[in-house]
Amino acid sequence: MPKILIVDDDPGVRHLCRMVLGNEGYEVLEAQDGPTGVSRARAEKPDLVLLDWMMPEVDGLDTLRMLKMGSSTKQIPVVMITALDGLTEITVATFSGADGYVTKPFEAQDLLTLVNRFTRLPPSPD
Repeated sequence: MPKILIVDDDPGVRHLCRMVLGNEGYEVLEAQDGPTGVSRARAEKPDLVLLDWMMPEVDGLDTLRMLKMGSSTKQIPVVMITALDGLTEITVATFSGADGYVTKPFEAQDLLTLVNRFTRLPPSPD
């Protein structure tokens, strides 16, 4: 069962992702901030990280850079989840190492499609 780590300071977003992904059979891990997310990624070795960009203290972009610089975490795909949807932000995230990008608010099926692309778990039939 693929493991997904959700790093977001908004408990509502973590809850939504946990429900959507958990219902599809994913093991869901959570972190409420960047440093905790990096620690969990190192310890748990998730198959994918869903990372919010706008977080207090250490933002998602700095967290992404920490993940991509770590020897034990640099190969983990990271998808940025954020309300920032400009071409500049997408370009910055991509050049910083993001493997994907989804904007809030998002549809559950869009999130699943993106997650499935990185974990190779086929979507469940409706």
